[in-house]
Amino acid sequence: MRALVTNDDGIDSPGLAALTRLAVGAGLDVVVAAPAEQSSGASAAITAVRDEGRTLMERRELPEHAGVPAWAVRAQPGHIVVAALTGWLDPVPDLVLSGINHGANVGRAVLHSGTVGAILTAAVHDVRGLAVSLDVALRPTGERTWGAADDLFPRVLELLLDAPPGTSLSLNVPDRPGAEHRELRHARLAEFGAVQARVDEVADGGLRLGEVEVGTAPEEGTDGALLAAGHPTLTALRSVAEDVGRLVPDRLARSERVRG
Repeated sequence: MRALVTNDDGIDSPGLAALTRLAVGAGLDVVVAAPAEQSSGASAAITAVRDEGRTLMERRELPEHAGVPAWAVRAQPGHIVVAALTGWLDPVPDLVLSGINHGANVGRAVLHSGTVGAILTAAVHDVRGLAVSLDVALRPTGERTWGAADDLFPRVLELLLDAPPGTSLSLNVPDRPGAEHRELRHARLAEFGAVQARVDEVADGGLRLGEVEVGTAPEEGTDGALLAAGHPTLTALRSVAEDVGRLVPDRLARSERVRG
């Protein structure tokens, strides 16, 4: 089974190397294609740097995985996934693995995550995807535990492969050794997330958008609350779909009559 490994932190990120190691260790046929530069907050954007209409990219050799084909792409992760699934890679990947992200992806704010955007883009093409994120503080100190997902990855991968095509799973892992984790929990999304964007400065000609940690505690039982309590969390996400029942047909018909 072929797996595309990507991320939004860039081709040189330690999290990408960690996820590649896990994918290779699971016996997958791995190909790596990741943004050439930091692309956090890209959501599912398919923008890219182009020259005469062609997306710019270059071959790379990963220091710890010399035999794994890898590309640094001047594009957002969503663009990379679309290209990989629609004619660039042969054979076409059977699943998309995204991460390991430097920072948790919890709550409804996952909408803005390039890590999550990659797997939701895969779902549009009926391809399974797994996003893995490490719960790192906004302004961390010390070293990161990039092996925190090692024990969990085989179990979650098995769940993913047993799930229907187009399934998207988001795994969040505490930034500590696996022996210090509490049990893996299924979690619903918190109302927002761990980090919130805000305008820091407004001046003539522009503004500065910054990030702050959300000050309120997440709701009990949500991914944010469980992760803060030391639990790795797993959430199944749905890609774009119609919201059945949001517009009541009778009400829509009445509004048309009023306009007429």
